Parts: sequence; C-alpha cells; structure tokens
Amino acid sequence: MSGSVISSGMFGLQNAKTALDISVKSWFAIALVGQWAFALYVFFIYALTLAFGVDITDISPASGVRETEGFDRVVFFSHIVPSVYLSLFGLFQLVPAIRNRFRGFHRWNGRLFLVLGLCGALTGLYLQWIKGLNFSQGVTVNGLLILLAVAATWYYAVNRRFDLHMRWAVHTFILVNGVWSFRLYLMGWYLVNQGPNGNTPNVNGPMDVFLSFACYLIPMAIAELYFWVKRQRHNHKVWAATTVMTIGALITLIGVFAAITMMWTPRIAKVLTVI
Repeated sequence: MSGSVISSGMFGLQNAKTALDISVKSWFAIALVGQWAFALYVFFIYALTLAFGVDITDISPASGVRETEGFDRVVFFSHIVPSVYLSLFGLFQLVPAIRNRFRGFHRWNGRLFLVLGLCGALTGLYLQWIKGLNFSQGVTVNGLLILLAVAATWYYAVNRRFDLHMRWAVHTFILVNGVWSFRLYLMGWYLVNQGPNGNTPNVNGPMDVFLSFACYLIPMAIAELYFWVKRQRHNHKVWAATTVMTIGALITLIGVFAAITMMWTPRIAKVLTVI
C-alpha cells in the first residue's frame, strides 16, 4: 500500500519525468546565455578588432594571435570567428519545436553548423600539428571526434535515420563546443578554488589536461544517460538520471557565471577602451 502511494506521489514516474524535463530545459537556458555571451565575446575580441585593425596581443589569451602570421593568421581567424555563428544558432538545432515547425531553417542551419564545425576542427588540427601551437592532447582528440561526429550526423540524416541522426547531432554539438565548455570548466574551477589549482600558465598542468578531456567527455556521457533514461519505466532510474543532469546544469551555471565575470566581460571592456 505504502509503496503504491509513493509511486503515485512525489516520487512517481510521471513526476520523475517532469523533473527530468525541467533539468534539461534549465541546462538549455543556462547554456543559451553562455553561448550568446561567448558569441559576443568572440565578436568583440576577434571580429570587431580585426575589422578596426586593433592589436589584441595583450587582450586575447589565444597563443595564435602572437604566433601566427600571413596564411597561418588567416587560418587562425577562420578557426575563431565562425564560432560567433555556431554559438548564436547552434542550440536551435536541439529544440524540437523549431525542428518540427521550421524544417527549412533546421536543415540549412544544421548544414551550416556541420560545415563550420568541420572547418573549425580541421583548422584547429592544422594549427596544433602543423604550426605547433600550444594546445593540449584533449583538443586533438576533440578535433578528431568532431570529424567522426559530423560524418555520422550527415550520414544518418541523408539516410533518413532520424533517431540516430538526432543522437549524433547532440554529440556533434557538444564536441564542436568543446572549447567553449573548456572555458566554462576552467573558469568555474578557478572560481571554486579562488585561483588556479593544478593549472599552469601554458595550460598543461594536471587539472588543465583533465579538463581538456572532461569538457566534452562528461557532457557526452550525460547525453547518453539522457537517451538511455528516456526509455526507462522505473522512477528510481529516472530520478537518478535527473539528479546527475541537475548537477550538470549547476556546473554549467557556475562555469557560465565565472567565464562571463572573470574572462569575457573584462576583456570586452579592454577592447572598448582601444577601439
């Protein structure tokens, strides 16, 4: 008797799925703020300063600003600037209402997202392995996985396997935004520790290396957990997954707050003083 009351009460399956839905939508809202803030940051730091011919050597944390010239500098900015579009419109690909009501936008926005994501991966791998810029091993794996995820997403869309297409599209989104997530994790780590802890100026400390892998492997694992739990009919499993996803949303919230206040806003302010 008591078990049936609990199952139909606050710990019931329907309530568990409602809580799961709320945790996903909460993450989406937090991520949207973080994505658009990052798009604004990239626009000011790289696109706007490039248009005005402003030297950002002392503003940008990217080593490519200091270590590339000529063709390589074009590759560097080709790697960075498209992230404005990716950050502004990428999340829309994950919204069911947009997919169903605006199918033309979903198709073309998705194609552009995949193309820009693929170009970002290739230019990133070029800058790391041909030009020897100081990126971590995690960035290399991230770039290689983007190539795989983009190919799978495109393949399943062309073959109308929309269930697998959606699954790979989510992983592609996570991987393409790996550097964005790394900034959130790194700044969140600094905020929690009130400074670096296991980090180095060259971003090759033990915590730097860990975060360079965790920034996409953890979100991908959480995404797989979500796909799995959507098929479950046991409320305790749904509640467990909801707890994990809520923790993930809180980590994202801390990271977005830290990145905006500690990295993006101060550097935008510096750009505004020199334009």
